[in-house]
Amino acid sequence: MTSFLDPLISFVSAHAWLAYLTLFLAALLEAVPVVGSVIPGSTVILALSALVPGGELKLQWVLLAAALGAVLGDGSAYWVGHRRQREILNTWPLTNYPRVVAESESFFNRFGTWAVFFARFVPPIRAFVPVTAGALGMAPARFYGINIPAILVWAPAHVLPGVLAVSAFHQYFGVPHHGHPFKHMWILTVAGVAIVVGVAVWIYRRRNGDGVAEAKPRA
Repeated sequence: MTSFLDPLISFVSAHAWLAYLTLFLAALLEAVPVVGSVIPGSTVILALSALVPGGELKLQWVLLAAALGAVLGDGSAYWVGHRRQREILNTWPLTNYPRVVAESESFFNRFGTWAVFFARFVPPIRAFVPVTAGALGMAPARFYGINIPAILVWAPAHVLPGVLAVSAFHQYFGVPHHGHPFKHMWILTVAGVAIVVGVAVWIYRRRNGDGVAEAKPRA
């Protein structure tokens, strides 16, 4: 992962427009079923957010790019499910991921409309719940009414930790915004946030996951 992100961060830090495009695509692809399970979208967003304190990127444009990508990604997945209904859940490539599809459907049935909100913060079903919501007949107004607020919470939750962590290191530990120490600061940021997210997901699965993992799609 480091070998992939290091050159990416170095390159886009000198090309702001490309950094915003990368943020947009990372958020969009992370919301696409199956693709979102393998694309490290959250990691890319965290890494690029670490460039905000140094002035390479602007916070408002980082948030906007991430939010727009997520809205388009979730919305596209939802409309595919909405148009094809339950048929999409039994179509390739979703048939290669029966357990995640079952978890997503069980998650949706358990939490109803709020599943769209909560799923934004629970990988890997984050990439499957929008299409599931559409496939199970959730109305567009209800979907967007909960999906957009979820994304408005999700975007700052992914971007601000990187911004605040680098700012704190710069202010309290004298770490420069430019140069080798800053270049790799995103690693610490990603590691810290990954631990927090991992613990949260573990607690969730500990309390509710056994039933979800064992759930089967309804006939």
